[in-house]
Amino acid sequence: MAARRVVVTGGGSGIGAQVVRLMRSGGSRVAVLDLNPEGEPSDLALPCDIADEDDVVAAVARVREEFGGLDVAVLSAGIGGMSPIVEMSTDEWDRVMNVNLRGTFICLRECAAAMVDASGGGSIVAVSSVSGFLADRLTAHYNASKAAVDMLVRVAARELGPRGIRVNAVAPGTTDTALFAATQRLPGYQEKVARRAALGRLGTAEEVAAAVVALVELEWVTGQVLVADGGLSLFSPIDVLESMEEL
Repeated sequence: MAARRVVVTGGGSGIGAQVVRLMRSGGSRVAVLDLNPEGEPSDLALPCDIADEDDVVAAVARVREEFGGLDVAVLSAGIGGMSPIVEMSTDEWDRVMNVNLRGTFICLRECAAAMVDASGGGSIVAVSSVSGFLADRLTAHYNASKAAVDMLVRVAARELGPRGIRVNAVAPGTTDTALFAATQRLPGYQEKVARRAALGRLGTAEEVAAAVVALVELEWVTGQVLVADGGLSLFSPIDVLESMEEL
């Protein structure tokens, strides 16, 4: 990772902040794009709303100017929400989609363009979710946004591969971050989910960040979604032993 020039969206906290820490510890120069970018020490902290196209365009241009180019982009900014479909307002749908999908698209486009202009290739990793391929009630907008991010990654990998740019995603499961902390208001939920993971606990932001950095480094991998969920998505409610254990 030495001497790489890196952008991390959502790098002020959670998984993004741990990516910043790991990349800088390996010798990379890292710019954080976040609404509150000062959480984890970085080489360049830029306030940025990724759902605002002008913000992203200006921020990526600033990174190119300060760093002299861009080698790696980690797109980890995202938000969540809960609402039944029949009660969900279009404003709530748009709020989540504007950040998770539209914002990820804008950031990917601008960062990829910076890498293409430099003609040096690069690596882009988006933070998706196991919710992109699972059906979770009350979070239709979140799940749909993450499913769309997975497809965006695959298409981008095909388009950008000839330019030497690899595009992948990491799909975390239940991870101990501020986003997941909102579920504390649901009695027993976190404990039950932790038990359902094959490894029997919640993941940490550091563990997911390590998966992100691994994908950055894998030179012959592109267009892939790496699940980093401790085995949570292996759970099946119709598993025979699962049913017996609940009796």
